[in-house]
Amino acid sequence: MKTKPRKFISVDESICIKCRGAKLLCGKPRCPVLVRYYKNLEVKPLIEKKVLFGSSPPSLFIGRMGYPKVYAGPMLPPIEGDTSYMDTPELWHNISIDDLVAFRMKLVRGKYRVDVSNMEGKIVSYLQEIAMAAKPVDMEVEFEKKPKGIITLYDEVQPHGPSAPIKKIWVENPKVDARIEKVAYDEMKARDAILWLYQQGAFISSIQKAFSAGLFGIKPKMVPTRWSITAVDDTIGKKLVEEIKDNPWLNEYRIYYTKSMDNLWVIFMYPSSWQYELIEAWYPNTTWNPLGKKIVMFGDHEYYNGRNSYATIGGCYYAARLAVAEKLKKEGRQAGAVVMREIHPGYIMPVGVWNVRENVRKALRGEAKKFDDVREAMLFVSSLLHIPIKRWIETSSLLKNVLYQRRLEDFVK
Repeated sequence: MKTKPRKFISVDESICIKCRGAKLLCGKPRCPVLVRYYKNLEVKPLIEKKVLFGSSPPSLFIGRMGYPKVYAGPMLPPIEGDTSYMDTPELWHNISIDDLVAFRMKLVRGKYRVDVSNMEGKIVSYLQEIAMAAKPVDMEVEFEKKPKGIITLYDEVQPHGPSAPIKKIWVENPKVDARIEKVAYDEMKARDAILWLYQQGAFISSIQKAFSAGLFGIKPKMVPTRWSITAVDDTIGKKLVEEIKDNPWLNEYRIYYTKSMDNLWVIFMYPSSWQYELIEAWYPNTTWNPLGKKIVMFGDHEYYNGRNSYATIGGCYYAARLAVAEKLKKEGRQAGAVVMREIHPGYIMPVGVWNVRENVRKALRGEAKKFDDVREAMLFVSSLLHIPIKRWIETSSLLKNVLYQRRLEDFVK
């Protein structure tokens, strides 16, 4: 009888086994495995049960695996009352990764297999009620088995806790957000619904949930949560960019910056027709550069006419673009903008693209440093960043244009 060949683990892959959280061999200041483990221990007695009662923030999740037949369901914590903070990224100012994990771990995901094009059935109806809710919704869910798993991490979506298949569900009649109810019953096209809700002041996160639940469109269907997030950011961002192209150019060089979760954000705006670029620099021992020995830098950009292809950097590109265009729209200006993000080792796990959108928004709400000369502006940028400005210029397409006919050595630390 033949036996299957053993799969040997490489030295790099076995680093967690050798370290066991004690030696920090990965180079991170704290062990992400242990952070998740201890938060799981804290919340486990509250959620490891077959029947769960609580107030959904409101929150729901539509999966993408197996599309168009996917798992969909509400997310709820074993907590009653005002839980809205648990799923409203717009309110997460200066939050730490530990705090985020602590309350997101409590959100249990219920799962029920649905066809995204079939808008009939009790589960779908409940999900749409949840997506229309203006306040947390009381509900009781009976699972087929106890929820299992540690906190689930995604690049685009904020993390959540364990999951389990739904057996029965009861949802209290929610107080409806009249704005979302209007676009649902008026059968507006999805793009029109997204833009109208944004203009009415609805949170981006609320629009994304409603879109995901299949409340928009002439022939509505549910949209996986990960896709809905980028689709909403992209749709709103494109509309704002269209509008700012009629505005006069910015007449100065501006620098905005902020820090959060061991991320450093620097936004450079300059006189130009619309141009935009996002560059990320991942330090070794961060989420997407866990075993690297060098800082990895990459980005995407667009000129006046936009892009014809999906940004390789992912949903972060569209989230940051929305925030930049939002600022220019508010000021009635047009400009070029380069968003520079340094991700340091303290960023021990991905938390979703809301982190990009909300931190760029936060930076742009601050007071800008203003300059009349591009050289002075770039010297100030250099003083903020840890990575030498020469590397940013080498990675960037737009900075090269701004600095055309200037010597790179003039801007090196």
